[in-house]
Amino acid sequence: MNLESEILVLTGPPGSGKTTTAQALAAEPGSSKVHLHCDDFWHFIKNGAIPPYLPEAHQQNAVVVDVLTKVAATYARGGYFVVVDGIVGPWFLEPFRKITAPLHYVVLRPPLDVAIRRCQQRGGDTLTDPVPIAALHQQLSSLGPLERHVLPTEGHTREDTLSAVIQAVKSGSFRLA
Repeated sequence: MNLESEILVLTGPPGSGKTTTAQALAAEPGSSKVHLHCDDFWHFIKNGAIPPYLPEAHQQNAVVVDVLTKVAATYARGGYFVVVDGIVGPWFLEPFRKITAPLHYVVLRPPLDVAIRRCQQRGGDTLTDPVPIAALHQQLSSLGPLERHVLPTEGHTREDTLSAVIQAVKSGSFRLA
């Protein structure tokens, strides 16, 4: 897959398969690729971090998204295909839209019960509480004019989702203007 100097924002609710798909996509042959895992950018805050799904995290989230977009833009200018993997809802898209590189936006959408089950099976220091998972799923369940950027993943294997994302990017139909 040769997409030098382009950016893919791969998003969806927790448990949608973003990171699994992004890692597989970044390993695909073709152009040089960078995988930016958004969670890492929030985890860089060591003192005073606010869980990003809480309303009082707005200012923190704006700073993190600003840093993330600058990093993505810099890698794209360097000729890399950049996969940004995280919960990037429409409310975070404006800084990405300012990047001059071609920008793809793909929203993975599993059924809610699948997303909750995946999150709870992960373990470790990840979100497992069904309440914020359901809230984030709801926020990404009706995207209005961005609904055309959704890939439903019900019944998909990891390989099916990867293939669907590759096809979405190659087709150009998931690009943001």
